[in-house]
Amino acid sequence: MARTRAQDYDAKRLAILQRTAQLFAQFGYSGTSITMIAEACGVSKALLYHYYPDKEALLFDILSAHLEELVEVVERAAATTSEPRARVHAIAQALLEAYRDADAEHQIQIANLKLLPEPRQEQLRALERVLVKLLSDALAEALPGIGRSASLKPLTMSMFGMLNWHYLWFRKGGGMSRDDYARFASELILKGADEAAAAVSAVESEPARRRGA
Repeated sequence: MARTRAQDYDAKRLAILQRTAQLFAQFGYSGTSITMIAEACGVSKALLYHYYPDKEALLFDILSAHLEELVEVVERAAATTSEPRARVHAIAQALLEAYRDADAEHQIQIANLKLLPEPRQEQLRALERVLVKLLSDALAEALPGIGRSASLKPLTMSMFGMLNWHYLWFRKGGGMSRDDYARFASELILKGADEAAAAVSAVESEPARRRGA
């Protein structure tokens, strides 16, 4: 007879994922053993295997749940306003709020996604591409001068860079709240994009000899 699931199965599974994410972030994927995970979660290895067959399955579920949540909150934020610049601000604020208490998941997304087999990597990268498109579309609408030009991708990834790496330096009570920084980063992009693109175009239009080519 197949083993039935306990009523609190999903809650326990989520707790295992959250604790495992903390261990992966602290000790690294290769430095974390199944025994360490079981002990940290307060369960036996046998019970842990009831939820996950190996570390790879744990890593995939941690990242999948994290990215799916990010897509959901960004889609919801993008739908809250029809004003283009306000949409960019809303997306930035939603991302930083979603990152709250998710530093471990975010850290292992950056460091460990590449450790998964290619098919599983592709599933997760598809979610990452959805996030990129949501922000890219918002920026293209907010900045008609940029639109769908070659500057849009570096602009989009620059904004993600500012938001994604904030966990390295951001500290609560450090003089700027998450919402403050979301607006700060948004304004840097929105107010500086046209000038930056124009500066690049000016350099590209110079004679090759003046560029040292």
